Amino acid sequence: MIKRYFLLAIGCMAAATAVAQSSYAPLNEDYYHLVDRYEVKTGYILPQLFTSVKPYKRSAIIALVDSVNAVEGFQSRADRFNYNYLRDDSWEWSRAETADSKKPFLKHFYRKKSDLFHVDEPEFDLHVNPVLYLGTGHDSQRDDALFINTRGVEVRGMVDRKIGFYTYLADNQAVLPSYVWKQMSLNPVIPHEGFWKEFKSGKGVDFLQARGHITVDASRSINLQMGYDRFFIGNGVRSFIFSDYAPPVSFFKANIKVWKLNYQYFVSEMTADITGNLGGSRQMDQGYPDKFVTFHHLSVNIGKKLNIGVFESVIFSPDDTLGAGKFEWAYLNPIIFYRAIEQQNGSSDNVILGMDFKWNAVRKLSFYGQFVLDEFVLDHIKARDGWWANKFAVQVGGKYIDAFGVPNLDLQGEVNIARPFIYSHNTNYANYSHYQQPLAHPLGANFEELVGILRYQPLPRLNLTGKLMVTRVGRDSTDYNWGSEDPQNFKYNWGGDILKRNTTREKEYNNSIGQGVKNDLVYASFIASWQFRHNLFIDLNVVLRQSKANLAFYNNNTSITSVALRWNIARRSYEF
Repeated sequence: MIKRYFLLAIGCMAAATAVAQSSYAPLNEDYYHLVDRYEVKTGYILPQLFTSVKPYKRSAIIALVDSVNAVEGFQSRADRFNYNYLRDDSWEWSRAETADSKKPFLKHFYRKKSDLFHVDEPEFDLHVNPVLYLGTGHDSQRDDALFINTRGVEVRGMVDRKIGFYTYLADNQAVLPSYVWKQMSLNPVIPHEGFWKEFKSGKGVDFLQARGHITVDASRSINLQMGYDRFFIGNGVRSFIFSDYAPPVSFFKANIKVWKLNYQYFVSEMTADITGNLGGSRQMDQGYPDKFVTFHHLSVNIGKKLNIGVFESVIFSPDDTLGAGKFEWAYLNPIIFYRAIEQQNGSSDNVILGMDFKWNAVRKLSFYGQFVLDEFVLDHIKARDGWWANKFAVQVGGKYIDAFGVPNLDLQGEVNIARPFIYSHNTNYANYSHYQQPLAHPLGANFEELVGILRYQPLPRLNLTGKLMVTRVGRDSTDYNWGSEDPQNFKYNWGGDILKRNTTREKEYNNSIGQGVKNDLVYASFIASWQFRHNLFIDLNVVLRQSKANLAFYNNNTSITSVALRWNIARRSYEF
């Protein structure tokens, strides 16, 4: 073991000698799992990446996989394929010979396997790629066929190896699954997306996607980034801190990585509210109200196996007439405690605190978790009186890599619990959301969830993924589709919808998880994905979703089968 750790340390130091700018790899669950699994295989916390802070720099990904390779972490055929795939995908950092195409197209195109067109000069690095997502499917609850049609372009590069840039633009038309469309009748937004229009006589949606950032290394340890994109904090399937569920946000981010510490400061402008309906119409005469989110996350490696992080965030809106009604400049301070500023200013802003951890216990086995605290009073906790403002969320999970000695068989389990009213607020615009979508878990609050994932790569180009999510969530009543139910049995605000002001709560005490309209959800999916060229996939997908409740609106079952051709883009899923 000493020899193994020595080799790993040598690989880490060698990888750290290169200091230059890098763009970030776009968030992609399958891609990021490939990176994370190899750190777990070593049994150690590796210094190249703080895996709870996503996205990752491409240069850091190459440094990590090269360090793992130094201790022979890529042994099976599939592992060696993944090693070459990751190095080919960021060849500007790996300089992998395997990245070269055997037969370039018209001499100038696809000279590298991963890029339609590239420029590789000392002062300028450029990568241009098409984006394509074509899919169709059948939903048992829809008469018309599901489909997705995405066409776009992705560009990344560096100038003088000091300034990195990334941009993505795509046009989309889609007919969404029935349960997504039904959810939109309560909240007329497309999950993960912003502005949209109706398409196909109101049966589908039409929307643009745009992301982009510029990143600069102010020093060897300090990276500055500005742009419009998504983020994810955590090591799990879900995040109670910050997830990639909501649309991209405008942001400025500073990240300091030094010694065993990683500190991230983040400030963002978000959309506080929208006005629209299921037909896609929007009232935009005066623009939408704004909110601002500032965020601190400090992560530290303790020993060789444990990482612990702490965070705080505050949400405030100068457009909120129920709040302070001004921009709080003090929140822009990157090294200050937000709760103290909130109290000093006498404001009613929404401050959230918490922590996360990752423990690579032994080779191939890792545990992780999060604890998020919105508000609580210890006396009420001791009294067990169900006081509404004892608001917190807990996540505990684990990953087992090469399970039971089977190469490339990975198991993951996760439990997520969120109390009623967490992330909500007593003003209109200070809830933990963007464009009327949660910034953390897609279900918002008031639920218990069990997640199980099996990933298997039996052949280098074939990935099989099975997911099972079992959830009990407490819903609020609706204004229609009552069936034979008595509306008086279902009150209005039981703490699940974070967009509602918590001053409309139904009761002060005896609140419990799952209260209100009890909705039991079972979401099961199976995905077979074949990569027949670099970043060009064919996906076969089966989804079974069962929803049972004592209110007709939430009581429905859906089965979906689909096939898609996907090129340089992550799979699109609606796992809620």
